[in-house]
Amino acid sequence: MPNLVRKLIICAAAEGLLLQPVGQRNQVSNSPVVKIDYKTHAISPSLHQSQDEDKNETLEAHGIIGLLKLASTSYLVFISRREQVAQIRGKPIYVITDVALIPLSSKSEAEKAILQARKDLSKDKISTTEAEDTDEEDETRSSTVAEETNDDDLPATPAPEKALDQSVGSLKKSSTIVSNVIKDKGRYGRFAEKWFSKSGWSATNRRNQGMSSEENLTREQSRQAIGALPDDKQEEETIAEPPALEDRPVPEGNVQEAEVESQQRPSLSHTESVMQALTPRIVRATKLYFASKSFYFSYDYDISRSLSRQEPVATTSSVPLFKRFDPLFFWNRSLINPFVEAGQNGLVLPIIQGFVGQRAFAVNKPDDDSAAKIVEATKDANETIEMQEKAQSSTPGNEHRSEDHNSKDFLLTLMSRRSVKRAGLRYLRRGVDDEGCVANSVETEQILSTPSWRSTDKVFSFVQIRGSIPLFFSQSPYSFKPIPIMYGSEATNQAAFKKHFSAVLQRYGNVQITSLVDKHGTEVKIGEAFEQHTKLMNDNGGLNDKSIGFEWFDFHSECRGMKFENVSILMNTLRPALSSYGWTIQENDKLTSTQSGVLRTNCMDCLDRTNVVQSATAGGALQAQLEALGLSINLQTDPGTSWFNNLWADNGDAISRQYAGTAALKGDFTRTRKRNLTGALTDFSLTLNRYYNNIFGDYFLQTCIDYWLGNAGPTVFEEFETDMMSQDYALDMRRVRQSAIETCVRIVLENPNEDMVAGWTLSCPHEANTLRSLPFEECVLLLTDAALYFCRFDWNTEKVGSYERVDLADIDGLHHGVYITSTLGPTHLDEKKNVGFAVRYRPHGEAMVRTNTRALQNEKAASKADEDEVKTEVKPSESRVLAFKALPPRASARRESNSDGEGEISEVDLVQHVCGEIKRVAAAALAKQSAFDKSAEGESAEEGEGEKGLKVEEKDIISVAEAKRSTGYLESLQYSLKKLVWS
Repeated sequence: MPNLVRKLIICAAAEGLLLQPVGQRNQVSNSPVVKIDYKTHAISPSLHQSQDEDKNETLEAHGIIGLLKLASTSYLVFISRREQVAQIRGKPIYVITDVALIPLSSKSEAEKAILQARKDLSKDKISTTEAEDTDEEDETRSSTVAEETNDDDLPATPAPEKALDQSVGSLKKSSTIVSNVIKDKGRYGRFAEKWFSKSGWSATNRRNQGMSSEENLTREQSRQAIGALPDDKQEEETIAEPPALEDRPVPEGNVQEAEVESQQRPSLSHTESVMQALTPRIVRATKLYFASKSFYFSYDYDISRSLSRQEPVATTSSVPLFKRFDPLFFWNRSLINPFVEAGQNGLVLPIIQGFVGQRAFAVNKPDDDSAAKIVEATKDANETIEMQEKAQSSTPGNEHRSEDHNSKDFLLTLMSRRSVKRAGLRYLRRGVDDEGCVANSVETEQILSTPSWRSTDKVFSFVQIRGSIPLFFSQSPYSFKPIPIMYGSEATNQAAFKKHFSAVLQRYGNVQITSLVDKHGTEVKIGEAFEQHTKLMNDNGGLNDKSIGFEWFDFHSECRGMKFENVSILMNTLRPALSSYGWTIQENDKLTSTQSGVLRTNCMDCLDRTNVVQSATAGGALQAQLEALGLSINLQTDPGTSWFNNLWADNGDAISRQYAGTAALKGDFTRTRKRNLTGALTDFSLTLNRYYNNIFGDYFLQTCIDYWLGNAGPTVFEEFETDMMSQDYALDMRRVRQSAIETCVRIVLENPNEDMVAGWTLSCPHEANTLRSLPFEECVLLLTDAALYFCRFDWNTEKVGSYERVDLADIDGLHHGVYITSTLGPTHLDEKKNVGFAVRYRPHGEAMVRTNTRALQNEKAASKADEDEVKTEVKPSESRVLAFKALPPRASARRESNSDGEGEISEVDLVQHVCGEIKRVAAAALAKQSAFDKSAEGESAEEGEGEKGLKVEEKDIISVAEAKRSTGYLESLQYSLKKLVWS
């Protein structure tokens, strides 16, 4: 394998940030120094040697996570602390315990961040030392096991409280909602502090919280990015206003450079201004998220692949780790990509999100026929790693820890890998997307081996997966127990359903579904749909001639009264399928058996009920594997198996925190195999915390996750700043909208003599014949050579709800211009993005609005057309108006290739295009009608009587001033409270 940098020295030089690889025993590596330019952020080799710099201005890193690009600057994100949690074949696996961010704006800013990071590391080292001195039983926490021998100068674990420099994402505990999501789990400290503060929310305080204001954003951003948070003794409710950027003292030698930079500083777009205002929050969230002890890496072992998918050593010797890393679990792929493009493969360290845990245990086989028992097990990761090192250094046959030579030592490794597809948080990422990827998709592998990892010993691998129900549905985060809302037609759902299971079958072989949702109440509808789609697919031949097993186990009903031991009923049902799938076995460095299928478990969140069932399934696999080795144990009755239950409970808690913000529910049963009232009360408390996080914290964190993963571009923060919500960027609304146009054409256009000209999806007021009736909704406008068809579309069922036909000859006027429908956010007031047009018409003949009343099916059957329609007549000569607002050129801030964006036009151009098409077609229809009339009267139609036709005016639909006057007090108050609570 090409050399991967395990440690590097970061130094701020005049021309850029220098990254100097360090070899073993802190010796300078032969690898070249890498420079990141301050102005261009370009990555290139450098002849400068960082060891010549002042040691106080350097910082050690254990790997690069990537570059975080924000507005006018970027931040280097790197691992400042790590802790070894496992070891596979002598290759360490680490969890990231802390990260640091260095701004790439200038040497002075980089130096300040480096010095603050060193200060934080020193504080943590002192705190750790004091804790070890006062607790004699905590000696196993020393860094000699958690770190490599050449890393003893840095602590292994972070202190719980520390002041972090704001320029590198620093934050006091509980000082943002992101901290609540990751650490504090729902404390209301900041909200209460600002709510009852005498100073209230001044412009300065608004900027401190990352909210935009009408003041100079450049000046505020400079204060946010450059200034450090005050020390503990200086903490107050408000922060003093710093000097303006132009008044700030500049270090000697940089005066001319600063003047030139100030003169050449480009003006920022609205998106960049919003992003710049939110930069402090984004940086803090980045630090908190990647330091949440949920990200893992290894320099030598590919932790992204299960045992059956590991590539041979001969193949991997010349291929960089990141190129072999499974893209499905490569969490920093987008952030690290600048280093890949620069050819700096030695600095590309891939990481996964999930869980890695490991425990060693000994099984005693008595001389008589009695059952074997687990007689000993390690208590933590440090002891497990030490035990492996002793076993690997001992001679074969002398690996036993105890004097009882009838016992045999084993090692159990548990590894969960979260997918980057449809990644995110509970309620904000549910169900499936267009590509068949599901939310909260996790692959969990349980590996049974010997501590020595000798090639002659058998290694067992058992893989399970979990994931959301692969159908289009959503649930509101504002409800304590939200009802699943399904959307999309049956065909749309079935297409995504097939894509999902095609990928699962290709990856794992056969599939056995275990659905744990309720067979009654709010969950029954989605559960029935899941079962029906599975049956439909199996009845049509399955996929690749393979049928999918489906077992619906009503967990809450079967385990009512806290009788979770009834899960054994499900295990007995699944046993035939699981036995046929088997597991992967490796012996003598070769795979002698491969798991042929996988159990796919789900509930609504795929957290609590799922973890109980997965742990029970894994326990059954462990018993069967030991039995194959001649050791028969019973995990249910053996008192020495608590370590196994705790390991799986830790796994469940980790996945739950990453998806829902709290530890898993039902954790007491997973750990003790018993359920009691205390556990039920704990679950209730966790449920309340989840509810709080869902409402106030998850939207911003979801926005950041989409940006970190490269699923969304910079405009994602503009969208969030406007509504404090995030969109689902995995759903391709362009395809859905095009399908809606085609559906409307098929259903609405009945006259065969009319020729279709064009169709558009637009936004319109909720009520007809109005300009501003909230909420606005998406609609379809069709243009034929004779009429306009205004279609209200049911996007949940993908059916036509109602439509109105407007004859082109009845149109009296058409005007386009600014169309402000909300004044609550900066984006809502952008006159270049908020544009629309209005059609004034006066029906002269029969006109009506047709509304379809079918609940499930809107296609018109000739025999029932009259029964399924309600016709609302429009009075002749009654002047009416239809108003339409342009949708953004892209459905969202979804980041796509340049080729996908070709042909897209702005909102202004779209409105002008639509109005131009209506005018052109109306003129052609008028000329045709005039020629027909003259021909009927025997007159000549050679020359017109002058230009006649529809005139298009440029006039505001609703101006900014009008919108502000019509914005109600209650509407503004609700928005202000929402933004205040989020902040």
